Formats: sequence, structure tokens, C-alpha cells
Amino acid sequence: MTSRHHLPAGRARRGPHLVDVSPESAGWAHSSLRVLELPPGGTHTFGTGDSEWIVLPLAGGCTVGCADEFGRDTFALTGRESVFTGVSDFAYVPRDARVTIGSAGGGRFALTGARCTRRLPARHGPAASVPVELRGGGSCSRQVNNFGAAGVFECDRLIAVEVLTPGGNWSSFPPHKHDEHRPGEESVLEEIYYFEFAAHDGTPGLGYQRVFPSGHGRQGTDVLAEVRDGDVVLIPDGWHGPSMAVPGHTMYYLNVMAGPEAERAWLISDHPDHAWIRATWPDQPVDPRLPLYSAPAASPEPSSPSAPSSP
Repeated sequence: MTSRHHLPAGRARRGPHLVDVSPESAGWAHSSLRVLELPPGGTHTFGTGDSEWIVLPLAGGCTVGCADEFGRDTFALTGRESVFTGVSDFAYVPRDARVTIGSAGGGRFALTGARCTRRLPARHGPAASVPVELRGGGSCSRQVNNFGAAGVFECDRLIAVEVLTPGGNWSSFPPHKHDEHRPGEESVLEEIYYFEFAAHDGTPGLGYQRVFPSGHGRQGTDVLAEVRDGDVVLIPDGWHGPSMAVPGHTMYYLNVMAGPEAERAWLISDHPDHAWIRATWPDQPVDPRLPLYSAPAASPEPSSPSAPSSP
């Protein structure tokens, strides 16, 4: 087993970031993740460079200011108490821009990134628009917050989702991969897993992550890791799964994906030894602990009967 693809909390810390995974540090070409912690009243400014980014509150709220040659946008993100208490709104910022994140109350914020070619407009993603999906059945039940999924929110290359797995359950199962270019069947995507766990009576949680070689890709990735709060697992290739949450502790992970494909799509292949498990899910109830929460209802648009119609 190698450990270079498992980064325990603190190993990927750089400057103001609790986690800073770049294409250069990961040894690949596309996907990035930063986790920024701000004190009350704190700010952080960065250039987006050749990448697009989604700013996602993990704990707390913030403002996101984005400036480039086309103008300036500012978004107020309500955020949330923690990843275990609710869906968060988020902000998309494009490449070649200057971004400032500020938080009056302080908090922790994920910056999910991908190298890209197209410049899309800066936008606010409301929490009410995030599809909350219940996936699997029985002990394979988990919740997926598809805030940055392909087909849900437009990006050039970036795909990002959140997964919540109740204690004792398995997710990322059956093991699957996305390291071959097979049009319509499988896409090539580098992937980052970032973990947090719900504590119980002050006792921190933990889980386990498996990645094993597929015979494709370049690195023959092989990981069997005990993962805890703030840990990261890098998946350049290989079968990945299961992600196992120990009993009594809900597991959260943030997935960040990007790759060289012309089509932005999450196309996967299940491991042939375990693909059959999907056929058992319709006969099993979804874990009654799910959903942990749902997206909030959309706020009604203010009426303005005297306003002219849009062209």
C-alpha cells in the first residue's frame, strides 16, 4: 500500500489553507481543492489564474467579491453551521479574476477548482437549487448534495458534489472507476476526496477508504486508509470504494473532479465483481436516517407588476 495518495490532516496545509491540493502537488493536470479557515472579520484574496472555482461554505457564511476586466460581482453566502446541518449556497468564480472572501463571523470554506479554457460568468448558487439525492439502499444508503454536478450547475470542467453517509453504512460502492476514455460509457476524471466526521459526545469520528489498481491510468493507485477530519485522498486512477463510516459517526466527503474530456460528464464503470449489488437496492428501504436534511424552499420572487417585460 502506498501513502502518497492519502494526505492526513495537516499534510496538505500551505499558507492560510488547511488544505491546498493543486495539480502540481497532486502530480496531475486538472483538479484542485483548498480549504480556507477565516477568523471573525478575516479576509483572503487570491487570483483564479487558469482555473474556475466554486466557493462552498463548510461552516459559517461569507461574502465573495469577484473582479476582472468585465466588471465586479459580490455575493453574500448565508452558509451553514456545519456540513451536517444543511445544504449551503455557493459562488462560482471564473478564471482570470481576482477574488476576495470575507467572513464577519469567521468560518471554514472549500474552494473547489479545475483548470479550464472557457470563461463563464460569476454566479451565485442558491441552496434551494441544490438537488439532494438519496442513493443506494439498506447499508449502502447515502445522501448526495449535487451542488456542482454535471447537468445541474454549469461549469467548463469542474464537477463537485457532497456525500453524507450515516454511521455503519458504505458509500462509493460498488467500487467504480473513471480512468479510461470510452465515449458514452466512461470519462477520464481526476478526483479528490475531502473528509469530515460527526463527533459523538466529543469523540471524533473516523472511516476507511479503499482505492485499488484498475490496470488503466498511469499510477496504479493503491490505498487502504483510516480517514479522519480534514484528511484528503487523491484518486488519479483506479477502482475506488468503499468509503466506510464507522458506527455512530456520520461521514461527510466532498468530491472534486475534472479531466481532459471535451464533454463534462461523470461517466463511470462499476467493478465487474460487485456491480450486481445495484440490482438489490430497489428491494431494500433507504436508511431511515436519510435525508439528514433537505434543500430549503426557494424564496418567492418579489412581484413587480409595473415592471416592463424582459425582451
